[in-house]
Amino acid sequence: MKIETFEKTIKVDEFVEGYVNVEEFLECCKACENYEQVWSCPTYDFDPVDFWRGFENLYVVGKKMILEEEEKENWETLMTQVKEDLTETLYVLEGQYPHRQSLSAGNCKICGEGNCTRKTGEPCRYPEKMRYSIESLGGNVGLTASKLLGIDLQWIAEGQIPDYFVLVGGLLY
Repeated sequence: MKIETFEKTIKVDEFVEGYVNVEEFLECCKACENYEQVWSCPTYDFDPVDFWRGFENLYVVGKKMILEEEEKENWETLMTQVKEDLTETLYVLEGQYPHRQSLSAGNCKICGEGNCTRKTGEPCRYPEKMRYSIESLGGNVGLTASKLLGIDLQWIAEGQIPDYFVLVGGLLY
């Protein structure tokens, strides 16, 4: 597997104006099995736009995973590894300065699939590690990837694994 990294920094106000539509993406979230089941997913007890606007800048990072044909059957394992590496990188950046918040590439899986305490009404086990994703806060990841990073997303279609996958995370500061 070859991994390419794409990076861009944008003012949060500009990102909110051009890439955030909370209502539209909340509807997408409602169709997902994680909606209101995982602490990193909506609904929230805060306004996502206010959350964005609590920061001045957004550093966006994309990881393009280009798979060899023989790797395609293990794409989920490979993606999990790349996501973990990206998450750790963002945690390190977050910890270097005050008032920074990393954004996950997709929903939280710290407790393992289906084991989030939100389902039972208990608080998050790992609030120091749980992070929201761009899309869970109303951000358009497809538009972010294409316009800011120059990468078009590819999707699994009719059981065919695409030539590459893209993970997009970020750091608010």
